[in-house]
Amino acid sequence: MLPKAAVEEAKKRMEGHRCEGFLDGPNPADPVVMMIGEAPGETEITGGGPYDGRAGRQFLSYIELLPFPVEDIYVTRTIKSRPYRWGNTPSGAPRKYNRTPNQKEIMAHAPLLDWEIRSAAPKILCPMGRTPYWRLFGRSPRMPDTAGSHFTSPIRQVSASGKKYIWSREHYLIFPLYHPAASLYNRSLETVIQKHFRSLARLLSVLS
Repeated sequence: MLPKAAVEEAKKRMEGHRCEGFLDGPNPADPVVMMIGEAPGETEITGGGPYDGRAGRQFLSYIELLPFPVEDIYVTRTIKSRPYRWGNTPSGAPRKYNRTPNQKEIMAHAPLLDWEIRSAAPKILCPMGRTPYWRLFGRSPRMPDTAGSHFTSPIRQVSASGKKYIWSREHYLIFPLYHPAASLYNRSLETVIQKHFRSLARLLSVLS
């Protein structure tokens, strides 16, 4: 469980932003790998887990390629609340739709992700998609240029003031991945993402 004071501070800093709900685990205490997504979607925030819904089932199909039980995989998000925007359904009814979190929202939740990484101390961090990659490194490369390979690097953490990012002293093993839902919108990516998860599986087998 996340520290209660840090959760309350994050919620306070999120006031006025169009975000709803809050997710907090459960996750394994001593994971080999930490998967970092963007933000919870509608299914998760209304009571589902990371493997529920269409995108979640797609994610699970990739996780099952790894050499560990699903319960041993740490799954978290750049922010713990669901960012939304109002729109209309085809029938004209108002509806909340998922959106990408903005930089202020990411900063509001940044201390929570910092705590998770320090506490869980995974051997590999896997940012899934451009948003978590930006959170860790301050840049958003094209995913074809970075997904599926690994490197070692410090990551961005929040300063003591809570107002800016600084680089960590520690170096982490990083294995960027596409967001699992990407293959739902571009079916040609499914084979690519499967290949990347198999590469990650081989790396995990060496480290474990």
